[in-house]
Amino acid sequence: MSVIRVENLSKSYGKVKALRQVGFEVAEGEIFGVVGPDGAGKSTLFNILTTLLLPDTGNAYVFDKDIRKDYLEIRKHIGYLPGTFSLYPDLTVEENLIFFATMYQSSIRDNMVLIKPIWKQLLPFKKRFAGKLSGGMKQKLALCCALIHKPSLLFLDEPTTGVDPVSRKEFWEILRSIKNQGITVVVSTPYMDEATLCDRIALLQEGAFIKMDSPANIINGFQGNLVTLQTEDIFSLLNLMQHCGLNCTFYPYGEHLHVIFYDSLETALPKFEVFLQENNVTYQDIRQIDPNIEDCFISIVEKGGDASR
Repeated sequence: MSVIRVENLSKSYGKVKALRQVGFEVAEGEIFGVVGPDGAGKSTLFNILTTLLLPDTGNAYVFDKDIRKDYLEIRKHIGYLPGTFSLYPDLTVEENLIFFATMYQSSIRDNMVLIKPIWKQLLPFKKRFAGKLSGGMKQKLALCCALIHKPSLLFLDEPTTGVDPVSRKEFWEILRSIKNQGITVVVSTPYMDEATLCDRIALLQEGAFIKMDSPANIINGFQGNLVTLQTEDIFSLLNLMQHCGLNCTFYPYGEHLHVIFYDSLETALPKFEVFLQENNVTYQDIRQIDPNIEDCFISIVEKGGDASR
C-alpha cells in the first residue's frame, strides 16, 4: 500500500525551478530517503507533501488524500520535523512537549511508549529552556514533539544537519525503532552515508530525481571501475586531470582522489600511472575500491541521470 503518491510535481520560485516533474510513491512502513546536496529541492518537496506549500503543477496524495483539498485531514496523521529548529526556545523542554500534545489534542501518557527511548535522554534537561539545548538534544526534543500524537507518517527534513557524529548515530537508531512501531518515515539528508540506512532512496539533483532504488541496488548497478589514490597536493592533481585524456570521471574525496574509469583497468590503469609519472605527481596507496553511495551519485550525475529509475 502506498501512503504517498506524487505525479509530475513542479515548483518554481521566479526563474528558479525548485522541482521538475517529480514523481514517486512511498510504501507503508518503509524508511524512504531523499538524498541530495543543498539547493536540490528537498525542503520544497517536504513543504508540499506536508501541505505547507502548493505546487505549480502536478498532484500529490497522502493516504489517498489530495494535498490541495484535504490538507486539514492530512495534517492530523503526519508529523513533521523541519530543517530549522521550530520549537519555542523560551519554553522548557517539558513545556514544549505539553504544548504540542495539547495542540494535537493528544496525551503524553497515552503515547509515552512511542517516545520513551528519546524522552529518557531528555529527562535530565526537562526544566531547561529549549533554546539552551545542544544541537542533538534540540533535534531529539523536536522529534518527541513531532511524534507525540502518534502520526502514521513522519517527515524529517535534514534532521541530523549540524549534529555531532554520536548524536547522528543515535538518531538513526531511533528512526529504526520508530519504523518498528509501524510508522512510515520520509527523511531528507545531504549526507550520503545516511542513505545506506534507508530502505529506498531517491537521488535528487537540481529539482529532479535522477535515480530511485534501494541503496544496495544502486551500488550494485555502479558502472565503471573505481580507483583511489592519495597525494599531498590534491588541488594541483585535479587541475592536471582535466588534461589526462582518459575516459574517466574524477573528484576529491578527503585526502584522496577518486577516479572512475569507464574502460577496463587493464587498459586504463597503466596509462593513468604513466600520466602521473610524466607530470611528476607524488602519490601513494593507489588501488581499486568498491563504490559507496556518494560515488554512485557522482557517477550518475556525470552521466546525466538514469531515466530507467
